[in-house]
Amino acid sequence: MIEPPTLATTRLDHIEANLAAIRGRVGHRQVLAAVKADAYGHGAVEVARRIEATQAADVLGVATVAEGVELRQAGIGLPILKLSVARGPEVWEALAHDLQLVVVDEASCDEAAAAAAGVGRQAVVHLKVDTGMRRIGCEPAAAVGLAMRIDATPGLRLAGLMSHLPISDSPSGDEFTTAQIARFAGVAADVEAARGPLLKHLANSGGVLAHPASWFDLVRPGVMIYGSYPDPACPRTLPLLPGLEWRSRVVFTKPVAAGETVSYGRTWTAPRDTWIATVPIGYGDGFSRALSNRGRMLIGGRSYPIAGRVCMDQTMLDLGPEPTVAVGDEVVVVGSSGDEQITVAELAALMGTITYEVTCLINRRVARAYR
Repeated sequence: MIEPPTLATTRLDHIEANLAAIRGRVGHRQVLAAVKADAYGHGAVEVARRIEATQAADVLGVATVAEGVELRQAGIGLPILKLSVARGPEVWEALAHDLQLVVVDEASCDEAAAAAAGVGRQAVVHLKVDTGMRRIGCEPAAAVGLAMRIDATPGLRLAGLMSHLPISDSPSGDEFTTAQIARFAGVAADVEAARGPLLKHLANSGGVLAHPASWFDLVRPGVMIYGSYPDPACPRTLPLLPGLEWRSRVVFTKPVAAGETVSYGRTWTAPRDTWIATVPIGYGDGFSRALSNRGRMLIGGRSYPIAGRVCMDQTMLDLGPEPTVAVGDEVVVVGSSGDEQITVAELAALMGTITYEVTCLINRRVARAYR
Protein backbone atom coordinates (compact mmCIF):
# COMPACT_ATOMS: atom_id res chain seq x y z
CA MET A 1 0.00 0.00 0.00
CA ILE A 2 1.31 3.45 -0.91
CA GLU A 3 2.05 5.58 2.13
CA PRO A 4 0.01 8.80 1.97
CA PRO A 5 2.03 12.03 2.11
CA THR A 6 -0.28 13.58 4.69
CA LEU A 7 -1.40 11.60 7.72
CA ALA A 8 -3.32 12.44 10.90
CA THR A 9 -2.59 9.98 13.70
CA THR A 10 -4.96 9.69 16.65
CA ARG A 11 -3.18 8.80 19.87
CA LEU A 12 -5.69 6.40 21.41
CA ASP A 13 -3.30 5.78 24.30
CA HIS A 14 -3.30 9.49 25.11
CA ILE A 15 -7.09 9.70 24.93
CA GLU A 16 -7.34 6.74 27.29
CA ALA A 17 -4.85 8.38 29.66
CA ASN A 18 -6.80 11.65 29.63
CA LEU A 19 -10.00 9.81 30.50
CA ALA A 20 -8.21 7.98 33.30
CA ALA A 21 -7.07 11.34 34.68
CA ILE A 22 -10.64 12.62 34.51
CA ARG A 23 -11.89 9.56 36.40
CA GLY A 24 -9.21 10.10 38.99
CA ARG A 25 -10.30 13.72 39.46
CA VAL A 26 -14.08 13.20 39.71
CA GLY A 27 -13.97 10.07 41.84
CA HIS A 28 -17.03 7.85 41.89
CA ARG A 29 -18.97 9.82 39.29
CA GLN A 30 -19.83 8.36 35.93
CA VAL A 31 -18.14 9.75 32.84
CA LEU A 32 -19.82 10.52 29.52
CA ALA A 33 -17.25 10.86 26.76
CA ALA A 34 -18.32 13.24 24.01
CA VAL A 35 -17.50 11.65 20.65
CA LYS A 36 -19.65 13.95 18.52
CA ALA A 37 -18.27 15.56 15.35
CA ASP A 38 -16.25 12.40 14.63
CA ALA A 39 -14.76 12.57 18.12
CA TYR A 40 -13.77 16.20 17.56
CA GLY A 41 -12.00 15.14 14.38
CA HIS A 42 -10.16 12.20 15.96
CA GLY A 43 -12.27 9.34 14.55
CA ALA A 44 -15.41 8.46 16.49
CA VAL A 45 -15.57 4.75 15.75
CA GLU A 46 -11.97 3.98 16.70
CA VAL A 47 -12.10 6.25 19.74
CA ALA A 48 -15.37 4.66 20.90
CA ARG A 49 -13.96 1.17 20.42
CA ARG A 50 -10.95 2.02 22.57
CA ILE A 51 -13.17 3.59 25.25
CA GLU A 52 -15.44 0.56 25.34
CA ALA A 53 -12.58 -1.96 25.36
CA THR A 54 -10.83 -0.21 28.25
CA GLN A 55 -13.95 0.91 30.15
CA ALA A 56 -12.54 4.43 30.05
CA ALA A 57 -16.05 5.94 30.10
CA ASP A 58 -19.57 4.80 30.98
CA VAL A 59 -21.58 6.60 28.31
CA LEU A 60 -20.90 8.13 24.88
CA GLY A 61 -22.34 11.46 23.73
CA VAL A 62 -23.24 12.34 20.13
CA ALA A 63 -24.86 15.35 18.48
CA THR A 64 -26.84 13.65 15.70
CA VAL A 65 -28.75 10.44 15.25
CA ALA A 66 -26.49 9.55 12.32
CA GLU A 67 -23.45 9.73 14.60
CA GLY A 68 -25.09 7.34 17.05
CA VAL A 69 -26.19 4.96 14.31
CA GLU A 70 -22.64 4.85 12.93
CA LEU A 71 -21.37 3.72 16.34
CA ARG A 72 -24.06 1.07 16.68
CA GLN A 73 -23.33 -0.26 13.20
CA ALA A 74 -19.67 -0.46 14.20
CA GLY A 75 -20.66 -2.74 17.09
CA ILE A 76 -20.45 -0.25 19.95
CA GLY A 77 -22.62 -1.42 22.85
CA LEU A 78 -22.11 1.38 25.39
CA PRO A 79 -25.07 3.62 26.22
CA ILE A 80 -25.20 6.52 23.74
CA LEU A 81 -26.93 9.79 24.53
CA LYS A 82 -27.91 12.20 21.77
CA LEU A 83 -26.98 15.46 23.48
CA SER A 84 -29.35 17.69 21.51
CA VAL A 85 -33.10 17.38 21.05
CA ALA A 86 -34.41 15.08 18.29
CA ARG A 87 -37.53 15.83 16.27
CA GLY A 88 -39.77 14.00 13.82
CA PRO A 89 -38.64 10.79 12.08
CA GLU A 90 -35.16 10.96 13.61
CA VAL A 91 -36.72 10.12 17.01
CA TRP A 92 -37.87 6.80 15.59
CA GLU A 93 -34.44 6.16 14.06
CA ALA A 94 -32.75 6.94 17.38
CA LEU A 95 -34.90 4.49 19.33
CA ALA A 96 -34.53 1.80 16.68
CA HIS A 97 -30.78 1.96 17.36
CA ASP A 98 -31.08 2.14 21.14
CA LEU A 99 -29.99 5.76 21.53
CA GLN A 100 -30.98 7.72 24.61
CA LEU A 101 -32.78 11.02 23.98
CA VAL A 102 -32.85 14.53 25.38
CA VAL A 103 -36.33 15.95 25.91
CA VAL A 104 -37.04 19.62 26.52
CA ASP A 105 -40.80 20.17 26.45
CA GLU A 106 -44.17 18.41 26.20
CA ALA A 107 -43.87 18.03 22.43
CA SER A 108 -40.51 16.27 22.57
CA CYS A 109 -41.80 13.98 25.32
CA ASP A 110 -44.85 13.09 23.24
CA GLU A 111 -42.72 12.44 20.15
CA ALA A 112 -40.50 10.11 22.14
CA ALA A 113 -43.52 8.25 23.51
CA ALA A 114 -45.06 7.84 20.06
CA ALA A 115 -41.77 6.56 18.64
CA ALA A 116 -41.36 4.15 21.55
CA ALA A 117 -44.77 2.65 20.83
CA GLY A 118 -43.99 2.49 17.12
CA VAL A 119 -40.68 0.65 17.43
CA GLY A 120 -41.70 -1.44 20.44
CA ARG A 121 -38.88 -0.21 22.63
CA GLN A 122 -38.78 1.93 25.75
CA ALA A 123 -37.41 5.42 25.25
CA VAL A 124 -34.74 6.32 27.79
CA VAL A 125 -34.78 10.10 28.12
CA HIS A 126 -32.90 12.85 29.92
CA LEU A 127 -34.77 16.04 30.74
CA LYS A 128 -32.72 19.11 29.90
CA VAL A 129 -33.25 22.27 31.92
CA ASP A 130 -32.08 25.67 30.71
CA THR A 131 -30.17 27.19 33.63
CA GLY A 132 -28.45 29.93 31.64
CA MET A 133 -27.15 28.64 28.29
CA ARG A 134 -30.37 29.82 26.54
CA ARG A 135 -30.00 27.25 23.77
CA ILE A 136 -32.33 24.32 24.47
CA GLY A 137 -34.06 23.09 27.60
CA CYS A 138 -37.17 23.74 29.63
CA GLU A 139 -37.44 26.63 32.06
CA PRO A 140 -36.54 25.62 35.64
CA ALA A 141 -40.13 26.17 36.82
CA ALA A 142 -41.39 23.60 34.30
CA ALA A 143 -38.99 20.81 35.25
CA VAL A 144 -41.07 19.11 37.95
CA GLY A 145 -44.18 19.02 35.81
CA LEU A 146 -42.31 17.60 32.83
CA ALA A 147 -40.58 14.99 34.97
CA MET A 148 -43.93 13.84 36.36
CA ARG A 149 -45.39 13.78 32.84
CA ILE A 150 -42.53 11.54 31.67
CA ASP A 151 -43.00 9.18 34.62
CA ALA A 152 -46.73 8.91 33.85
CA THR A 153 -46.24 8.23 30.13
CA PRO A 154 -46.06 4.59 28.99
CA GLY A 155 -42.94 3.85 26.99
CA LEU A 156 -40.80 6.58 28.59
CA ARG A 157 -38.18 6.17 31.30
CA LEU A 158 -36.63 9.27 32.84
CA ALA A 159 -32.94 8.42 33.29
CA GLY A 160 -31.43 11.81 33.97
CA LEU A 161 -31.75 15.52 34.59
CA MET A 162 -29.21 17.70 32.81
CA SER A 163 -28.17 21.23 31.93
CA HIS A 164 -25.18 22.93 30.31
CA LEU A 165 -22.53 25.47 31.34
CA PRO A 166 -21.70 28.22 28.82
CA ILE A 167 -18.75 29.87 30.57
CA SER A 168 -17.31 27.34 32.99
CA ASP A 169 -13.97 27.44 31.14
CA SER A 170 -13.18 31.08 31.99
CA PRO A 171 -12.46 32.58 35.42
CA SER A 172 -14.36 35.67 34.30
CA GLY A 173 -17.52 33.57 34.37
CA ASP A 174 -17.07 32.10 37.85
CA GLU A 175 -19.91 34.12 39.38
CA PHE A 176 -22.33 33.18 36.59
CA THR A 177 -21.30 29.52 36.74
CA THR A 178 -21.65 29.37 40.52
CA ALA A 179 -25.15 30.78 40.27
CA GLN A 180 -25.98 28.33 37.50
CA ILE A 181 -24.78 25.36 39.53
CA ALA A 182 -26.95 26.49 42.44
CA ARG A 183 -29.94 26.92 40.12
CA PHE A 184 -29.50 23.41 38.74
CA ALA A 185 -29.08 21.96 42.24
CA GLY A 186 -32.35 23.62 43.28
CA VAL A 187 -34.22 22.25 40.28
CA ALA A 188 -32.76 18.78 40.90
CA ALA A 189 -33.84 18.88 44.55
CA ASP A 190 -37.41 19.80 43.54
CA VAL A 191 -37.59 17.07 40.90
CA GLU A 192 -36.19 14.40 43.23
CA ALA A 193 -38.54 15.47 46.02
CA ALA A 194 -41.45 14.93 43.64
CA ARG A 195 -40.43 11.62 42.05
CA GLY A 196 -37.30 10.20 43.67
CA PRO A 197 -33.59 10.08 42.76
CA LEU A 198 -32.25 10.22 39.22
CA LEU A 199 -28.94 10.79 37.48
CA LYS A 200 -27.93 14.47 37.50
CA HIS A 201 -25.31 15.88 35.12
CA LEU A 202 -24.05 19.35 34.32
CA ALA A 203 -20.24 19.51 34.05
CA ASN A 204 -18.49 19.87 30.70
CA SER A 205 -14.69 20.10 30.34
CA GLY A 206 -14.61 23.49 32.05
CA GLY A 207 -16.72 22.14 34.87
CA VAL A 208 -14.46 19.12 35.33
CA LEU A 209 -11.37 21.31 35.44
CA ALA A 210 -12.58 24.27 37.47
CA HIS A 211 -15.90 23.64 39.25
CA PRO A 212 -16.12 20.52 41.46
CA ALA A 213 -19.59 21.60 42.63
CA SER A 214 -20.83 20.96 39.09
CA TRP A 215 -19.90 17.29 39.03
CA PHE A 216 -23.10 15.83 40.54
CA ASP A 217 -23.51 12.17 39.42
CA LEU A 218 -21.98 12.24 35.94
CA VAL A 219 -19.59 14.53 34.06
CA ARG A 220 -19.51 15.16 30.30
CA PRO A 221 -15.95 16.01 29.21
CA GLY A 222 -15.40 16.87 25.57
CA VAL A 223 -12.37 18.66 24.19
CA MET A 224 -10.19 17.79 27.20
CA ILE A 225 -10.45 14.11 26.31
CA TYR A 226 -8.49 14.96 23.18
CA GLY A 227 -5.75 16.86 24.98
CA SER A 228 -6.91 20.47 24.70
CA TYR A 229 -8.11 22.87 27.37
CA PRO A 230 -11.44 24.50 26.54
CA ASP A 231 -10.05 28.02 26.98
CA PRO A 232 -6.51 29.41 27.40
CA ALA A 233 -7.58 30.90 30.75
CA CYS A 234 -9.11 27.69 32.08
CA PRO A 235 -7.33 26.35 35.20
CA ARG A 236 -5.10 23.47 34.21
CA THR A 237 -5.95 21.26 37.14
CA LEU A 238 -5.21 18.13 35.10
CA PRO A 239 -2.27 17.50 32.78
CA LEU A 240 -3.51 16.43 29.35
CA LEU A 241 -1.80 14.53 26.55
CA PRO A 242 -2.34 15.53 22.90
CA GLY A 243 -4.84 13.31 21.13
CA LEU A 244 -3.58 13.89 17.62
CA GLU A 245 -0.45 14.24 15.48
CA TRP A 246 -0.61 15.61 11.94
CA ARG A 247 2.29 15.12 9.54
CA SER A 248 3.07 15.50 5.85
CA ARG A 249 6.14 15.49 3.57
CA VAL A 250 8.02 17.90 1.35
CA VAL A 251 7.11 17.25 -2.28
CA PHE A 252 9.07 20.03 -3.99
CA THR A 253 11.72 22.68 -3.32
CA LYS A 254 12.86 25.58 -5.48
CA PRO A 255 14.93 28.76 -5.23
CA VAL A 256 13.12 32.10 -5.14
CA ALA A 257 14.96 35.38 -5.68
CA ALA A 258 14.65 38.42 -3.43
CA GLY A 259 11.60 40.44 -4.44
CA GLU A 260 9.71 37.53 -5.97
CA THR A 261 6.26 36.70 -4.64
CA VAL A 262 4.77 33.38 -3.59
CA SER A 263 1.22 31.98 -3.84
CA TYR A 264 -2.18 33.50 -4.60
CA GLY A 265 -2.63 37.23 -4.25
CA ARG A 266 1.14 37.79 -4.07
CA THR A 267 0.80 38.47 -0.35
CA TRP A 268 4.34 37.31 0.50
CA THR A 269 7.50 38.76 -1.00
CA ALA A 270 10.88 37.11 -0.51
CA PRO A 271 13.01 39.49 1.64
CA ARG A 272 16.21 37.83 0.35
CA ASP A 273 17.21 35.02 -1.93
CA THR A 274 15.67 31.95 -0.38
CA TRP A 275 14.31 28.46 -0.99
CA ILE A 276 10.66 27.46 -0.85
CA ALA A 277 9.33 24.03 0.12
CA THR A 278 5.90 22.88 -1.02
CA VAL A 279 3.86 20.66 1.33
CA PRO A 280 0.76 18.79 0.04
CA ILE A 281 -1.69 20.09 2.59
CA GLY A 282 -4.15 22.96 2.40
CA TYR A 283 -7.56 24.20 3.39
CA GLY A 284 -9.07 21.36 1.34
CA ASP A 285 -7.67 19.09 4.07
CA GLY A 286 -8.78 21.35 6.91
CA PHE A 287 -5.53 23.28 7.32
CA SER A 288 -7.01 26.74 7.64
CA ARG A 289 -6.39 29.52 5.16
CA ALA A 290 -6.25 31.80 8.21
CA LEU A 291 -2.73 30.44 8.79
CA SER A 292 -1.47 32.13 5.62
CA ASN A 293 1.72 34.14 6.28
CA ARG A 294 1.48 33.48 10.00
CA GLY A 295 1.60 29.76 10.73
CA ARG A 296 4.63 27.48 10.68
CA MET A 297 5.61 23.85 10.24
CA LEU A 298 8.50 21.76 11.55
CA ILE A 299 11.09 19.89 9.53
CA GLY A 300 14.03 18.10 11.11
CA GLY A 301 13.54 19.82 14.46
CA ARG A 302 13.49 23.32 12.94
CA SER A 303 10.60 25.75 12.51
CA TYR A 304 9.80 27.18 9.08
CA PRO A 305 7.24 29.95 8.47
CA ILE A 306 4.41 29.68 5.96
CA ALA A 307 5.15 31.81 2.89
CA GLY A 308 2.07 33.23 1.19
CA ARG A 309 -1.49 32.09 1.20
CA VAL A 310 -2.43 28.55 2.11
CA CYS A 311 -3.89 26.99 -1.04
CA MET A 312 -6.64 24.40 -1.23
CA ASP A 313 -4.16 21.55 -1.66
CA GLN A 314 -0.67 22.92 -0.97
CA THR A 315 1.21 25.19 1.41
CA MET A 316 4.63 26.78 0.95
CA LEU A 317 7.35 27.22 3.57
CA ASP A 318 10.27 29.65 3.61
CA LEU A 319 13.40 27.53 4.12
CA GLY A 320 15.94 30.37 4.07
CA PRO A 321 18.95 30.84 1.78
CA GLU A 322 20.89 27.71 2.80
CA PRO A 323 18.35 24.95 3.41
CA THR A 324 19.07 21.44 4.55
CA VAL A 325 15.58 20.28 3.60
CA ALA A 326 15.02 17.79 0.76
CA VAL A 327 12.06 16.30 -1.05
CA GLY A 328 10.61 13.50 1.04
CA ASP A 329 11.50 15.00 4.43
CA GLU A 330 8.82 14.70 7.09
CA VAL A 331 6.85 17.85 7.91
CA VAL A 332 5.13 18.22 11.28
CA VAL A 333 1.89 20.19 11.19
CA VAL A 334 0.77 19.28 14.71
CA GLY A 335 3.16 17.46 17.01
CA SER A 336 6.84 17.42 17.91
CA SER A 337 10.07 17.44 15.95
CA GLY A 338 13.26 17.54 17.97
CA ASP A 339 12.83 20.15 20.68
CA GLU A 340 10.16 22.02 18.72
CA GLN A 341 6.43 21.47 19.09
CA ILE A 342 3.30 22.78 17.43
CA THR A 343 0.11 22.33 19.44
CA VAL A 344 -3.54 22.53 18.48
CA ALA A 345 -3.74 25.50 20.86
CA GLU A 346 -1.05 27.34 18.87
CA LEU A 347 -2.96 26.88 15.63
CA ALA A 348 -6.20 27.96 17.28
CA ALA A 349 -4.61 31.16 18.55
CA LEU A 350 -3.20 32.00 15.12
CA MET A 351 -6.57 31.29 13.51
CA GLY A 352 -8.45 33.37 16.06
CA THR A 353 -10.63 30.44 17.05
CA ILE A 354 -10.87 27.60 19.59
CA THR A 355 -9.05 24.28 19.70
CA TYR A 356 -12.28 22.40 18.95
CA GLU A 357 -12.43 23.87 15.46
CA VAL A 358 -8.82 23.04 14.56
CA THR A 359 -9.30 19.28 14.83
CA CYS A 360 -12.90 19.27 13.61
CA LEU A 361 -11.73 20.88 10.37
CA ILE A 362 -9.48 17.93 9.48
CA ASN A 363 -11.58 16.15 6.88
CA ARG A 364 -11.89 12.76 5.27
CA ARG A 365 -9.35 13.55 2.54
CA VAL A 366 -6.63 13.25 5.17
CA ALA A 367 -5.48 9.66 5.69
CA ARG A 368 -5.89 8.39 9.25
CA ALA A 369 -3.92 6.16 11.57
CA TYR A 370 -4.54 5.08 15.17
CA ARG A 371 -2.04 4.07 17.80
